[in-house]
Amino acid sequence: MTPRSAFFALLAACLLVTGCQGSASADGYPAGPVTMTAGASPGSGFDLTIRAVVDSVQKEGIVDVPLPVQNRPGNSGADFLATMVDQYRGADDQISVTSLSMMTNQLSGTSKYGYADVTMIARLMTEYFMVVTRPDAPYQNLGDVMSAVKSDPSRVAVGAALDDQAPFDLLVSAAGGDPSSIHYVTHEGGGDQSAALASGEIGIAIGGVSEFIGQVNTKELKGLGVLAEDRLPGLDVPTAREQGLDVTLSNWRGLYGPPDMPAYAVEYWQQALAKMVDTATWKDTAARSQFTTTFMVGEEFQTFLAETQADVEAALQAARR
Repeated sequence: MTPRSAFFALLAACLLVTGCQGSASADGYPAGPVTMTAGASPGSGFDLTIRAVVDSVQKEGIVDVPLPVQNRPGNSGADFLATMVDQYRGADDQISVTSLSMMTNQLSGTSKYGYADVTMIARLMTEYFMVVTRPDAPYQNLGDVMSAVKSDPSRVAVGAALDDQAPFDLLVSAAGGDPSSIHYVTHEGGGDQSAALASGEIGIAIGGVSEFIGQVNTKELKGLGVLAEDRLPGLDVPTAREQGLDVTLSNWRGLYGPPDMPAYAVEYWQQALAKMVDTATWKDTAARSQFTTTFMVGEEFQTFLAETQADVEAALQAARR
């Protein structure tokens, strides 16, 4: 096993905006728009998550100020994370979405910032990964893909965000292949990946289930495997385990604000999100997108972040030895 694949194998074992400064007072917060940013392209997991939050809190009447959504793609959220730290310190009108990529980006050197450099508001959900292809592609299952990758990796272009390469590495490793040989084409989300599949730029894509489930269910894409322990309801796609590849991996997502975000704003959003995850709008979206709600705030969330960061760091150090 290569150092790179060893890192991700250990990791799998460990892990299941623009705007001005906000008001300096808690009175009447929020009194104006709060910008909601996805640090990736439209159709990405970040994009789908932040839009699901905005849709839910507004439809359910939990938040009544404008919540403009913007996409600021770059390095799986790392570029906007830097913007949040450098430009919005102390603001109460900036919120963004993040995931495990915040940790892998920092520890791999893609980002100099991590969760400790911003205000972590809440963990919202977890989501499994899925491998997809075009309906007319020659691949009928994950075994076909793994055989093609092992036979001639240069001929199998795999679309994946930087942080979504880990699960595909694991699949290749489990199949007895060399993850370092994979021909990756970087795309920041499902929207870009779907377009690249349609154009023939890539032959395979991997990402969160929510990024592809709609197109898989309408037969616009073919689902080859999902990295869950069991089949997911409402998704007729076999697990990797069913296909002889003992790989399961999920990703968490949550919201964060700038460093020194006022306590009144943090408390407001934590309370709003706690209400949101119990609403029909959020539950319907979660079921449709295969989100698993795993809401956390406060000390519980900080403990989760610290333990997960330590797991990732230990895996990376072990892979480097």
